[in-house]
Amino acid sequence: MDAPEKLHAWLIEDREYARHEARRGRRFAFPSLDPARTALVIIDMVPFFVTGNPYCRGIVPNISRLARTLRTTGGTVAWVLPAVTERTPKAEEFYGPKAAEVYRAAGGTGPLAQRLWREFTIHDDDVLVEKSAPSAFFPGRCPLPELLEQRGIDTVLIAGTVTNVCCESSARDASTLGLRVIMVADANAAGRDADHNATLHTIYRSFGDVRATAEVVAMLEEAGVSDGCRHARS
Repeated sequence: MDAPEKLHAWLIEDREYARHEARRGRRFAFPSLDPARTALVIIDMVPFFVTGNPYCRGIVPNISRLARTLRTTGGTVAWVLPAVTERTPKAEEFYGPKAAEVYRAAGGTGPLAQRLWREFTIHDDDVLVEKSAPSAFFPGRCPLPELLEQRGIDTVLIAGTVTNVCCESSARDASTLGLRVIMVADANAAGRDADHNATLHTIYRSFGDVRATAEVVAMLEEAGVSDGCRHARS
C-alpha cells in the first residue's frame, strides 16, 4: 500500500530574503522566465523512492502541473532516472553490501518511460535520460547537459527526490555550469522538513532561486501570454 500524500512545510527565513534584497534590490534573482529556454528537470521519481515516502507522493500533482504548463508554453520536460551502476568496493564500504546493492538497482530496468512513477504522463518530445551519479549535471555521468544545450536551454527548474541528495547535487552542478537554477520548493521531496529546508536555504543563499509551483506556473503563463501578444502584433 502506498504511503499517503504529504507536503513539506517549507520555509525560507525572512533574514535570507532580506539579505538578497539588500544585495541586488529584489527578492529573486530570476523574476521572469523564457519558456522556450526553460527545462523542468525531474529527478529520480521512480517507484523505489515514491512508494515509501509520503512527501514524494505529495509532490506528484505539482510536478505534473509544472510539466503540463511548460509543454503548453513551449519548454522542455526532462525526466532523469538513476542508472543501474557497477558494483564498487567504495559503495559497499560506505553503505554496507546489502544497502549498496539495493541503491545500485533502485532505478529499475527496462524502458525508461516504464520505470517512472505510474501517475506521470510522458510525451514524445520529453527528454528521458539516466544518470550514474547523484547529480544529473556532473560531467560524464549523464547526457542531460548536452541535450539541454542543443535545445538552447539556459534555465532549469529542479524537481523530484531526494531534495538534499540528488536534487541538491543537480542544482549545484547546474549552477556551476552557468545555468539559471530555480528549485521548486513544493515539487521536491526529502525524508524530513528539516532536511528539505536545509537544502532550500543553501540553494537560495548561494546557487539559485527557490519558488513555489504556483509562482513558477504564473511566470510561465505570463511569458506565454506575452509571447502570444508579440506574435499577434507581428
